[in-house]
Amino acid sequence: MVGIKLFALNGNVPLAEKIAQEVGVPLSPISVKHFADGEVQVELPESVRGADVFIIQPVSDPVNENFMELMITVDAMRRASAHLINVVVPYYGYARADRKARSREPITAKLIANLLEMDGIDRFIAVDLHADQLQGFFDIPVDHLQALPLAGEYFREIGLDKDVVVIAPDHSGTKRARELAEMLGAPIAIVDKRPGDDNVGVIGDVAGKHTIIVDDMIDTAVRVQDAYAALQENGAADVYVTATHGVLSAGASERLAKLDLKKIVVTDTINIPEEKQLPNFVILSVGPMIGQGIKMISSNQSIHPLFEH
Repeated sequence: MVGIKLFALNGNVPLAEKIAQEVGVPLSPISVKHFADGEVQVELPESVRGADVFIIQPVSDPVNENFMELMITVDAMRRASAHLINVVVPYYGYARADRKARSREPITAKLIANLLEMDGIDRFIAVDLHADQLQGFFDIPVDHLQALPLAGEYFREIGLDKDVVVIAPDHSGTKRARELAEMLGAPIAIVDKRPGDDNVGVIGDVAGKHTIIVDDMIDTAVRVQDAYAALQENGAADVYVTATHGVLSAGASERLAKLDLKKIVVTDTINIPEEKQLPNFVILSVGPMIGQGIKMISSNQSIHPLFEH
């Protein structure tokens, strides 16, 4: 497409390549180097004057390093007279700090939005934000793509749309569980664990049923561990897990390996190193979906068809 340039930073080059393949535009060259003291240097070998640029970078581990790469690249694009600067952030780091839960806490998710707007971006494209209301932290167009239908399609393909119950790992996850349940024509159940209480219960009938724990991310996997234990105690036939973002920090893979999970279904919004992957991992790609979104955005079409499951 004339006038579109795609740029991949260091956060997730394999995903950027899949996006470029779907768009039908090769990744443009860019040099992103790190000096010995940690400073970032960005160079653009080719002109971007008048181009609509899409910069692809998840704010994932190393979070601060990846964010600075993104900020510095945006500055380079703006100073090089790019026409429109669109940032594609498949995983929005700091998204969980979206309110003041305690006194004197920062709202870091809002700070990140402020910094990106201050840097001069024109559009923000994300996948499965931790909370939908994060879109309101920006005063520019935000396209919030959803990967849950990919998981729904996968479970239907393997025949897991009968005699199955979708599990919310806590009360705040009920909305996401209901969305997946509607795709599969299944009921939901909720894992009930109160803060400071070691007793974990299940609201709903899971005895003898296939169960799917659904969440937006797997970080430390402690919540998956607790939900799995509760489902086992309540007689679930087997347990699957699905989440969009495989953060997998603080020994999450080791924790998951100890559980008899049938499948762990995540997406490639974050590039998961091989040493963190397990034999029962299924990694679905959001590349085609993001690529379709970029094509629609660049041709001024509505992206609504991407939300029709």
